[in-house]
Amino acid sequence: QVSSALKEGRVTPTELCQRCLALIKSTRFLNAYITVAEETALKQAEESEKRYKRGQPLGVLDGIPIAVKDNFNTAGIETTCASNMLKGYISPYNATVVQKLLDQGAVLLGKTNLDEFAMGSGSTDGVFGPVRNPWSYSRQYKEKSVPKSHSEDEESNWVITGGSSGGSAAAVSSFTCFAALGSDTGGSTRNPAAHCGVVGLKPTYGLISRHGLIPLVNSMDVPGILTRCVDDAAVVLGSLAGHDPKDSTTIQDNFKPFELPSLPDVSKLSIGIPKEYHAPGLSSEILALWSKAADLFKNAGAKVIEVSLPHTRYSIVCYHVLCTAEVASNMARFDGLEYGHRSDMNKSTESMYAATRREGFNDVVRGRILSGNYFLLKQNYENYFIKAQKVRRLIANDFLKVFGSGVDTLLTPTTLSDAVPYREFIKEDNRTRSAQDDILTQAANMAGLPAINVPTALSERGLPVGLQFIGRSFQEKQLLTVAKWFEKQVKFPMIQLEEVKRHNHDVFQHQKSASFS
Repeated sequence: QVSSALKEGRVTPTELCQRCLALIKSTRFLNAYITVAEETALKQAEESEKRYKRGQPLGVLDGIPIAVKDNFNTAGIETTCASNMLKGYISPYNATVVQKLLDQGAVLLGKTNLDEFAMGSGSTDGVFGPVRNPWSYSRQYKEKSVPKSHSEDEESNWVITGGSSGGSAAAVSSFTCFAALGSDTGGSTRNPAAHCGVVGLKPTYGLISRHGLIPLVNSMDVPGILTRCVDDAAVVLGSLAGHDPKDSTTIQDNFKPFELPSLPDVSKLSIGIPKEYHAPGLSSEILALWSKAADLFKNAGAKVIEVSLPHTRYSIVCYHVLCTAEVASNMARFDGLEYGHRSDMNKSTESMYAATRREGFNDVVRGRILSGNYFLLKQNYENYFIKAQKVRRLIANDFLKVFGSGVDTLLTPTTLSDAVPYREFIKEDNRTRSAQDDILTQAANMAGLPAINVPTALSERGLPVGLQFIGRSFQEKQLLTVAKWFEKQVKFPMIQLEEVKRHNHDVFQHQKSASFS
């Protein structure tokens, strides 16, 4: 819709950029952005405007405001990973995905907040403070929550965004941009998408380049896409997918961008319901929604069958062994010598290393480095790392068997419940929370499969709840077609941000066009 408005001259890229920047300022309390690149964004919008005047836009994304998670390198714009270790670090190059968006004419508004080095599931552990879920300030939530006093409502009743791509999810949800990049290692795009009521796509491993994404777990990391509708996710995917000579794990074949059918048909499909995803702690609300969703497919003529992924129950333990082992390896590069923070300790090289890492990393990152190094010790390597790799293969084989039996797509919950209040969330430590919150999402990363969160309904508390679809490798078109059909059926309500409406009525009204495809 916005792309058409730009082509027809009903709005200019500069006007659109200015409105988004104004909205970022009026929603600063959400803490969604770490860096707002106002000057750069306005220059990019001006260039886009010139192209439109010449009648030569670069594509659907030309002039569209986007945001990028702050663990993707951006030339000339600070990249911090929400850590003291990289405060002030400016990369000399763009991540491939960032470059591809800029080559399509997208306007980069800024870098979004996250858990430090993307380690977490709440976007609460970065050095720039926690991200607030825009739905905390929505009419839908405020009508359902009854605080004891106004001050309590404002200060303790706000809920988390999920993580670790919480800033990107909040940015899309609050209309400050039209699409955002996240990263997804164990659910870091889908989890916040579910909590913020947006679409979160984790593509097949190897479909999108990881070059320039500061690594967490090389064998599982995937750039993720956050948008307000499934069609938009397909458009962004079309711009980003394909081989990258700078990333040897990307596919060799050329990727052909696709358009989703306007009237998707699911009657010939087989939808699998994995019984193991009925996990301990799954809320009765989400269980009921999951069941209703299965009925929707059944009533549309699809074949809905219960399937088994027997090794799922071992997946979260296996994931944490492999995750921490790779983290320990990846974090070794932050030594204070080449880039980032460097301690003033100068007694010896070793003491400088130790002090730099103590000052630069938070407890969560240090804890994962210690765990990972323990699993990689010579006496533990076989018992932990090798065994976890074998279990990972079994988990991947479970999916292969199910898809080999004729199932097209799996339907599961994305999260165990709706978003919890921040004060409740921080009562438990990061490791416990991550183990709970990743339980339904990380298996897709270990198997390298595409998965998408589709916002489904509002909970009894007026907060978003999403369901997840997991597809076959490199079958994004089929996965997104199923997701689009489901999106049309559920008609998820639009967030009603009362506070933003009061402060910025014109901007909010304009941003109501929620898609650009």
